[in-house]
Amino acid sequence: MVIDLVDGTYELFRHFYGLRRFTKGKDRPFGAVAGVLNGILEMLEREATHVGVATDHVIESFRNGLWPGYKTGEGIEPALWAQFHPLEEGLAAMGVAVWPMVDLEADDALASAAHIAAQDARVEKVLIWTPDKDLAQCVRGERVLQVDRKSKQIRAAKDVRAKFGVDPGHIPDWLALVGDSADGYPGIEGIGTVTAARLVNQHGAIESFPPQVLGERRAEALLFKRLATLVTNKRLFRNVDTLRWRGPRRQFAAWTERIEAPRLLERALRVQALVKARS
Repeated sequence: MVIDLVDGTYELFRHFYGLRRFTKGKDRPFGAVAGVLNGILEMLEREATHVGVATDHVIESFRNGLWPGYKTGEGIEPALWAQFHPLEEGLAAMGVAVWPMVDLEADDALASAAHIAAQDARVEKVLIWTPDKDLAQCVRGERVLQVDRKSKQIRAAKDVRAKFGVDPGHIPDWLALVGDSADGYPGIEGIGTVTAARLVNQHGAIESFPPQVLGERRAEALLFKRLATLVTNKRLFRNVDTLRWRGPRRQFAAWTERIEAPRLLERALRVQALVKARS
């Protein structure tokens, strides 16, 4: 059994800006939503069976209370923001497990789902579909992998180390030192990627660094590490069987009619028949 976990927020951004190359700036109201759902159906056509999608129902999380510069929804274009909640509605109507995050982030949902799935002996692989470097911390050997569509790479633990210079478990330490501009925290001034990897490989976790290594910056580094560390104990589901896709729900027909995407319904029904034929 393979579990596919998808970063719905990233996919929505990807399809929204990808469509703009063809629509010349005239955004379709639900164009990105339809793009994400078609992408999930394509995965199911290619023999995916168990799928879960994490989304940011709101952009802010508990981390905004820890660091004032942490990312917010400011600057997101209204045409894109208007598709966040319809995406969640569409996924649910299509019968896909979806986890809209409020106090946590989509990344935390992916990390928690991967942790739950990896506990099940029936699960051969867990694939986390996102290019976000935060999720590299969830990679485990050859069993829990990160799929980066952007660079067309699948990263096992050895690949994470080759890219960042540290093992997956130390990605939060590395990020704390180098910072993450996408998430809005700067890291420790004067420490670059190579130095950060050297320090982590020499001393281990930031908590184990000798006092003189970071000096007065230690507390700040530990704060940034907390920002970078994903939550893995959110109980999103009890059994991976709940992630098995069995076809669209009854309300999907009305939903596709509302967004004027009848082909989505047609494709979902075709894929449902294909899935039944394979089982």
